[in-house]
Amino acid sequence: MGIFWDLIQQDEIQKQKDKANSMEERMEYLEAELKATKELLRKTLMELEKHLVKDIDGDGKLG
Repeated sequence: MGIFWDLIQQDEIQKQKDKANSMEERMEYLEAELKATKELLRKTLMELEKHLVKDIDGDGKLG
């Protein structure tokens, strides 16, 4: 019975490892998406400020 218990435990450990790896990959993807979204928002804000000739974000600069 001991060998079967060891196999079950090893399988559970592997499942948890796979789940952790998957979570890390998902976090990396989400962080990259967030960075890209922030960059797009920044560029959009710059162009909008130039178009409206108004400081929208309050940084004291246009664009």
